[in-house]
Amino acid sequence: MLYRLLSCVTRKATASAFYRLPAQIMKPQVYFVLGGPGAGKGTQCAKIVEKYGYTHLSAGDLLRAERGRPGSEFGELIENYIRDGKIVPVEITISLLQRAMEETMKSNEENNKFLIDGFPRNEDNLQGWNRTMDGKADVKFVLFFDCCNEVCIDRCMERGKSSGRSDDNRESLLKRIQTYVQSTKPIIELYEKQGKVHTIDASKTVDDVFAHVQKIFDKEGYKA
Repeated sequence: MLYRLLSCVTRKATASAFYRLPAQIMKPQVYFVLGGPGAGKGTQCAKIVEKYGYTHLSAGDLLRAERGRPGSEFGELIENYIRDGKIVPVEITISLLQRAMEETMKSNEENNKFLIDGFPRNEDNLQGWNRTMDGKADVKFVLFFDCCNEVCIDRCMERGKSSGRSDDNRESLLKRIQTYVQSTKPIIELYEKQGKVHTIDASKTVDDVFAHVQKIFDKEGYKA
């Protein structure tokens, strides 16, 4: 059953209008944003959007929205994966990212700079991205928000008091951190070998962290 659902997603994504655009249309410029749960990825992405006008796509938010969408064929599946701290099948995540980029660029093709937050989270994610997006999007670099586990847990527990997220509890957080260490850290290390990672000390204050982020974007020539 799961195989049939994922095959359906793959076929739909392949048929998307975004991937039938003429060659002269601007390609998405992608900046992967990675770090453990509670590292401040979403907070910093919001500040980058305000300063530089990029579009923020949170893989987690897209999955949670799809989980809550009435009639979603993947809602229960996504809920089970998120609750257990596991990584949702890549076909689902990429299809949601594809749709979001397509909708953003449909109104203005120059809105082609995307912060993709919380993706790729493992080798399967990366292979799926390369398989689907090769030649269709340019990965500029990876922003890695580095923060110790205890600080991340404390931040998430505090956030959980008002977030309503089913995964903002200690049991789920420990599972998510274990998944992050085992599955996502190797992806960051892989991009480091390619010279595409900017590491930021995310344990500092929000303003101090963003000051570092600004230096990176300004040095790379991505000014407001």
